[in-house]
Amino acid sequence: MTAIQSISLPGSEDDELLMQRYGAGDIKAFETLYQRHKGGLYRYFVRQIGDSALAEDLYQETWGRVIKAAPAYEATARFSTWLYRIAHNLLIDHVRAVKPLNEAQEWQEELHPLPDGMTPAKSFEQERKVQALRHCISLLPQVQKEAFLLSSEMGFTAPMISDIASVSLEATKSRIRYAYQSLKSCLAQRLGESDDER
Repeated sequence: MTAIQSISLPGSEDDELLMQRYGAGDIKAFETLYQRHKGGLYRYFVRQIGDSALAEDLYQETWGRVIKAAPAYEATARFSTWLYRIAHNLLIDHVRAVKPLNEAQEWQEELHPLPDGMTPAKSFEQERKVQALRHCISLLPQVQKEAFLLSSEMGFTAPMISDIASVSLEATKSRIRYAYQSLKSCLAQRLGESDDER
């Protein structure tokens, strides 16, 4: 009986199966997919381009393309890889249209209130490091920035990032490695300069 076969524990169904169900007309399956991936996908755009309004546009366009592709969707890769490949391609199109990207990018997210035990001095120090990291990430070449954020923020593996960006695994590993090296060097210089100024 098909009704029994479709029953599963909440959150236990594979994204790929949900997408196939949505392609067959199951709106609830799409709602589940959307809830699972909306936060990470939105942050991906905001942290890549630093403009919340534009991030929202690209975010909506990505979901629009998911909806259009649903009837013909085939699970040839993980859904998350497929989703972020769409996002990546939209981002590349945007970068080509408006590059070079402005160096003074800002991440559009609010800082959390001070946790218990956090003094104003510790808070200032933490904020100084956060601002330094944001600045250093904004200086990374676009391909390194994307690889770094997909790896560190989204938790994607190098092979998944390779699939998303349509580049070789070695190129992906190099991008991640160079991003970390550049960030380490930039942070050492920037935080060192801040210390020297005090």
